[in-house]
Order: sequence, then C-alpha cells, then structure tokens
Amino acid sequence: MRTRTSSTAVALSAVAVLLAGCSGPEPTAAPETSAGPEASSSASVAGPVPAGLEAFYNQTLQWESCDRYNTDGSELGDSVECAMVTVPLDYADPTGTTIQVAISRTRAAGEKIGSILMNPGGPGSSGLYLATQADGTAIADRFDRIGFDPRGIGASEPEVRCLTPEEVDQERREPDVDVSPEGIATTEAEHRDYAAQCVDRTGADVLEHVGTREVVRDMDVIRAVLGDEKLTYVGYSYGTRIGTAYAEEFPSNVRAMVLDGALDPDQSPVDEAVAQGAAFQTAFDQFAADCAQTDTCPLGTDPAQAVAQFRSLVDPLIDQPAETTDPRGLSYDDAITGAQQALYSQQLWRLLRAGLNELRDGRGDTLLRLADTYSGRLEDGSYTNIDDAFNAVRCVDGPPTTDRVAADEADARFRAAAPYLDDGRATGDAPLDLCAFWPVPNTSDPHIVDVEGLPTLVVVSTTNDPATPYQAGVELAAQLRGNLVTYDGTQHTVAFSGVGCIDDPLVNYLVDLVPPGDGLRC
Repeated sequence: MRTRTSSTAVALSAVAVLLAGCSGPEPTAAPETSAGPEASSSASVAGPVPAGLEAFYNQTLQWESCDRYNTDGSELGDSVECAMVTVPLDYADPTGTTIQVAISRTRAAGEKIGSILMNPGGPGSSGLYLATQADGTAIADRFDRIGFDPRGIGASEPEVRCLTPEEVDQERREPDVDVSPEGIATTEAEHRDYAAQCVDRTGADVLEHVGTREVVRDMDVIRAVLGDEKLTYVGYSYGTRIGTAYAEEFPSNVRAMVLDGALDPDQSPVDEAVAQGAAFQTAFDQFAADCAQTDTCPLGTDPAQAVAQFRSLVDPLIDQPAETTDPRGLSYDDAITGAQQALYSQQLWRLLRAGLNELRDGRGDTLLRLADTYSGRLEDGSYTNIDDAFNAVRCVDGPPTTDRVAADEADARFRAAAPYLDDGRATGDAPLDLCAFWPVPNTSDPHIVDVEGLPTLVVVSTTNDPATPYQAGVELAAQLRGNLVTYDGTQHTVAFSGVGCIDDPLVNYLVDLVPPGDGLRC
C-alpha cells in the first residue's frame, strides 16, 4: 500500500509495490457497444455466469507479445504473453461502454491445475510482472501464472490520467507545509484543481467505476475466460483488499487465496493512516538503531536523537532544495518520499544511509532516485499513472473526511504517531484531504467481513511491516475465519520472496489445498 508523505495532509492509504515504467498517451473515450465483446461459439465458459453478462464471460482471448503492454519499463521476457479482456465500464449497464483490462500469462511448466491470479496492490500498481512470480516452485509447474492491471491502471484502457509529466514535476517541487489559513486555502484549491484535471483528462464516468467494487467483477470475468471454475488468487498489500472483496462478492467461486500484507476491512481511512504512520516510525527507529552501529551514520550514534537529526537534514529543504546532478534538485517532499521508499525493506537501508550522508554534504541524488522510483518517474521524464490511479481508487474505495474538526484531529494523531514525519509547523488546523473534493462519490465503506461458504483462506502478516501493520492481518484472518501466518521481520510482504518457512507451506496450500494451520510463525 502506498502512503502520503506530507505530515500536514494525513496519509489516508498505504504503500504499494513500486515499479519503473513509462506513461502511456492521453486516455481516450472507451468505445460504445450494444452487445458486449465478440463471443466465441466454441468457448465453454467455466463456472456460473451472471445474467446479462454472457458475452463477456464467453469471450475468446487473443494472446500476443507483451511489447505494447509495457507501461512501467519492466521486461517480461519471451515466456510471458499478454491479452486484453473486455468488460463493461458499468456492470449495471452491460450493453453500454466497454473497457479493456490487460492480463499477462506464463504457462504452467508441468501438469496444470488451473490458473493463479496475482495482484501487487497499490492501489495503482501494474501487476503484469507477477506472471513470473514464484519461479522455481511448484506454483510455476502446476499453474498458469496470471498478472493483471486493474481497470484504469497500467496497460488497461482507458487509463486514469490527471497530470502531465511537467505538472507532476512541478507538484513535487512545492512543499506542502503551510497550515496557516492562507496555506490551507491554497492546498485545498490545489486539490480542487487536481480533481478537475482528472475529470477533464480521464472522464467522470471512468473515475466513478475504477473502484474495487468493479475490479472484483472483472476478476470473475478473467477467471471464467481462463477456464477456471474457481479462483486461485495471491494478493499483496492493497491486493488483499481486492481479494477480500472478491471473497465477499463470489464466495462460491473461491478455490484458494493467499493475502499477504493485509488491510483490515473494518478500519477507517484515518485509523488506517495513523496505524501506518506508527508502523513506519517503528521501521525508522529500527533503521536508526542499525545505522548507529556504523562509522558513517548521518543520524549519529544515539538512536534517541535520530528523529531530531533527520529533521535537521530535511527541514532546510523546505526553503532551498539540495543540488543534484539532475537539474530538478531535491525538494523537501522528494526527500521525505525517498526516505519512505527506503523504509520498505532492510535491503534499502544502505541507500537511505547513503542518501542522508549525501544530504548532509548538500547533495540529493540518491534520495531523488528513490523518490523517482516511488513516483513512477522514468528515464525519459515521463511517469506511469501509479499516483493518479492511487488517488482515483482510494477516493472511491473509502469515505472522505469532510469534517474539519475530524481532519484537524487526524493530523494531530498522525504527527504524534510518526514524529520523524512531523515538520514541527502544526497550528492545530489542517487542510481537508483530496478525497473531500473528489468529483464522484465513494462506492465502498469500512465494514466487518462476514462471509459463509468460503474455503480456508490464508493471511500472511509481517510483524514489522511498515506499510501494512501486523495487527491488520490478525484482524483480517479473524474476519475471514482463515489461517494466520506470521513472519518475524521488517519488510513489506514476504510471500514467494525466497523465505522457505513461508513459501513451502504456501505452495502446499495452493497446490494441494492443505492449509498451513492457524498460528504458523517463523
């Protein structure tokens, strides 16, 4: 899950898996159709078909090279093929506008059980690369591995697009720290302008139908056209929300699910953000303690002083960006974003240490590169649509905070939970979040999941996951009445990353439908 990086506007969602890529052209209107996609008379649809959607469920896919699907710069390789799945923009109007959802496939190397659909989260991340996930395991032998770009994201058409590359660069240069009445008015005016640009460049009809409510309907179409009577699914981070929503909508169509880096469906956006802020603070504290053991720690040798040392390095950027080889320089917002990106995994801590040492010497190259990775900026200066899609999905997937007192309280709670992100400029007032100005209503709300008839699902939660705190996984497993698998570590998600004590039982579960048992920990 992705996270907002400004402490003056509360982070209302969490961190995603980040990929490099290239942005596509301006979105065009989706084509009109009166009969849905072309159906194949020889196709044999798998599983139940909702009334009125027969043409979508019976469509024949045209598999091809993934070259034209590459929107994030990732090389998928010759073993991966791609296709477009046609779905209704609005499932309540299946004879109206249709859109395209991009999927990828690596065929099973051995005796095939079926397909396994995977999503990396975000919301906003392209998932096509996941067709190569779990290489060298029985997953690759027994399943066609399927990645997909949810509607509006990546190679799917039309894409959500709000800002030009030049506008994104400009937005990243401007620190969002002024919480005077004038500063709050300016920030909220920028939110209104951004929302208007999203309508102009994407269309209100598309924005209204990019939420998880629709994505799970698309997933069921994908399941059917791939020939699977039931869905086998692996979802990471925000992908766990997608998996949970699918289980609620289509419980009888679920074969097995692994949900890694979970969200609590009953947690409000504000509570979720505060919990995430506290988890990132824990990751920062652990980084600082590790850094203090080195001879070149930019935060000093006393971890208790690490927050103050960090703030002394980044706060001057509010008034003057640091020099970089790139003519953009390192802005305050990019320094915070770069640090956030590096806290996702201990493997990135050395880059954070190097970046802060550079900053101490007046340079910002390493932190700028980390921030570019987070923001989806590519070598040619273009951007993926990860940030625009993130905003569009989160604003329809949860209720906005429109009460100013509640917004002020949320800002204070977030600053207290994550002091390393607190710029010290709080006034007791805060701007309303972007979603308060979103042009279409939310289509989902927090709620307790209570579904009958599900098989045993598996939730994986990491004890010191900075982006999706551990307790959210505990809560989700309880609501789904599933198995909870705990990984003791400091990183965001773990499944199929080479940790044998996690991967082996998950492979057994997905292949043989033998759950690992509730309470497995390693």
